[in-house]
Amino acid sequence: MTTNLALNVLNAKELISQVGTYGLLAIIFAETGLLVGFFLPGDSLLVLAGVASSSAGLKALGTQMPLPVLLVGAPICAIAGAQLGHLLGAKAGARLFQRPDSRLFRREHVEKAEEYFVKFGPAKAVLMARFIPVVRTFLNPVAGTLEMPAGQFFLWNVIGGVAWTEAMLLLGYNFGAALAPVIDTYLIPAMAVLILLSLTPILIEVLRERKKRRRSAAAGPGPETETVTAGAGGARHRKS
Repeated sequence: MTTNLALNVLNAKELISQVGTYGLLAIIFAETGLLVGFFLPGDSLLVLAGVASSSAGLKALGTQMPLPVLLVGAPICAIAGAQLGHLLGAKAGARLFQRPDSRLFRREHVEKAEEYFVKFGPAKAVLMARFIPVVRTFLNPVAGTLEMPAGQFFLWNVIGGVAWTEAMLLLGYNFGAALAPVIDTYLIPAMAVLILLSLTPILIEVLRERKKRRRSAAAGPGPETETVTAGAGGARHRKS
């Protein structure tokens, strides 16, 4: 049984049938609150949980989940997990990220989260990170390490946590009947499309930032460019 769980941990369909409703909620908490949870397929699990709560749940996944419990429990777990991550970052600071690379930790993940934090600003980064696998795990402790105010983090954490979980759940629930006949054949492509759609606002924002940088480069260095550079350097210095 242990071997089977280990092999299927990245298979959202098999994982959701193994862990059930409360196991799913625990995974959402772990993915957003524990640094070792970044590899868990949160987006896919939430969509499939929505399917499992629809009339097609038993036929498509062999399990049925209560939609009201998911709609209340998933955002609470996502918010609580992120709050724990922010608290760990605020308390432990740079010590969290001084470990050597291992199977469950890569410094590049932290650097990517920090890049989003510096590029888009604290509020927007916390909101956008919800829809980016891996980044949503590491950005929370990075926000704490970089001293994002607790009140500001909580506000955007709540908005992002509710938006992410409810959107994924309701997407699966509303299209559960349509997904049921083809869920085995088209699960992976469907998840790829869903993730791409969730990343669209981020991609638009990245393109805007690139245009701004090109304009700044053409006009020469200005006060805004110098401030951002100093902020990024300061963030890395605190982390290192």
